[in-house]
Amino acid sequence: MLSVAPGVRVYLAVGITDMRKSFTGLAGLAQQAIGQDPTSGHLFAFCNRRRNLVKVLFWDGSGFVLLAKRLERGTFAWPKPEKDAAHVILTGEELSWIFGGLDLSQAQRRTWWRREPRLAGG
Repeated sequence: MLSVAPGVRVYLAVGITDMRKSFTGLAGLAQQAIGQDPTSGHLFAFCNRRRNLVKVLFWDGSGFVLLAKRLERGTFAWPKPEKDAAHVILTGEELSWIFGGLDLSQAQRRTWWRREPRLAGG
């Protein structure tokens, strides 16, 4: 189970990612393709062409951490972006649901009020 603090965003890269990339390559994608600072403390998720491997990169304050999950059978239901977006923003809960095999496009969140997380320095 992946636990993400409230206020930490999860950025999913749109499309496929070359999974030969490691820390430096994925940090570069977070900055160039997603447009976010990879040392922000947020999570950056990438998926391969077959959708059976996901890598998640984050900065813990002293260095990068890279998590990977490969499915032996089946595929991840990778969310589709809105129009020409370079990424999809999820909550930590939603990332855990993807890791657990749920398809977010078929899930329906009930309408209720939720305070948006305040970003540091803002």
